[in-house]
Amino acid sequence: MDTLRDEHLIPPTFQAAVKYKALFIKEGGEEEEEDDLEEEMGQPSLPNVMETAFYFEQAGIGLNKDESYYIFLALKNLINVQPIQTCRFWGKILGLEMNYIIAEVQLQEVEEDEEIAEEGEEIVGEGEKEDEAEEEDEQKEKEAEPPKSTYKPPPEIPKEANGTGTNKYVYFVCNEPGNPWVKLPPVTPAQIVCARKIKKFFTGRLDAPVVSFPPFPGNEANYLRAQIARISAGTHVSPTGFYQFANEDEEEEEGADTYEENTEFEPPPVAEMVESLATWAHHVKGILKQGRCVWINPSQKSEENDEDEEEEEEEVEEEQEERGPPLLTLISEDEGMKDIPAWTAQTSTDLIPQYSVAILRSNRWPGAYAFASGRKFENIYFGWGHKYSPENHTPELPPPAQAEFPSGPGITETVDPTVEEEMAFKAAQEEALAEAEEGEDEEGEDD
Repeated sequence: MDTLRDEHLIPPTFQAAVKYKALFIKEGGEEEEEDDLEEEMGQPSLPNVMETAFYFEQAGIGLNKDESYYIFLALKNLINVQPIQTCRFWGKILGLEMNYIIAEVQLQEVEEDEEIAEEGEEIVGEGEKEDEAEEEDEQKEKEAEPPKSTYKPPPEIPKEANGTGTNKYVYFVCNEPGNPWVKLPPVTPAQIVCARKIKKFFTGRLDAPVVSFPPFPGNEANYLRAQIARISAGTHVSPTGFYQFANEDEEEEEGADTYEENTEFEPPPVAEMVESLATWAHHVKGILKQGRCVWINPSQKSEENDEDEEEEEEEVEEEQEERGPPLLTLISEDEGMKDIPAWTAQTSTDLIPQYSVAILRSNRWPGAYAFASGRKFENIYFGWGHKYSPENHTPELPPPAQAEFPSGPGITETVDPTVEEEMAFKAAQEEALAEAEEGEDEEGEDD
């Protein structure tokens, strides 16, 4: 017994230290440090997370310094691996099991989802083969066809192209700094429309199913991407006048999605940015009810179809075009929730107003904040990824059941006859038989 040794448990702090140690390991030797420093200084895509954390810390918002620095190093590793043009720390969404650290990225080359298109073509090919086989079986059997359903699903609304609208940016997530970054898929209008009708807590596992009603078209990775798009469209703001359209004509265009920094911008004082919400503006386009930033008519594809399909589509009422607020709209025009305003602005301190920072908090999306100090501003989110609703969440009711088939004499079940009707029917049959027999006897006598 004197040779036995106790197996000491590894404390979680030691495990975390081993994991975070990988973030501090620098590739190459000491001789290459000076060259690496020069390259990093000239690399504009890496955001200064610590500076942003310093400004938000003055208002009591943000993470601790250690975690902020770990995220800083994790973003550096992401830039070294991916061909990134611009990068930004979007925020942190909390989950029941694990959390999500999110990086907002613009890639140098926008890649199209060719694999998804190929998969869709394969699926269509298989469906055509199945349809041909069914037609052959029907011709062989030559049986009476059952009544066909007249239900037609609404046309599928295509997603916005990469680099535009809701898919303007690419998002990478990880559960903790040091874990590998995972690229989220692009969002579709159907996912955004369904995400508005449900409210689910995140688990922290991207492959977790989303069990809800109405059923969500995807897993937790798609739901996370839809919530990121909704939060970005509603809470990303900047000082009014910091951004401007490249051309004056773009202001009147509905799909104006490009803007540039105004070099002649003069930041207003902090007191003015707190008193008036007109000093802040949205620099991300809002999402329409259709689930897109730019409205599209789903019935325009009927030009290539047959005449029959065109006639059917003409009978369907055309949807009215949706128009959302244009880009760079003032946040003072945002609607509140009953007695609660959409935004709350305050200074970081009242004791030293000359060095205070303007802090903006969203009441519609709790956890979304923005700060402005001179020409510097930033948006960030720390929360559960849920929109505030003054009333309790009530799930959507299921739609009314559709009639299986039209009623008619060949389909509708007849009512059973009464005893009197049966007796009258038998008497009528007996009379008809008697008349037929009399007619036969008369014909025989004539012959």
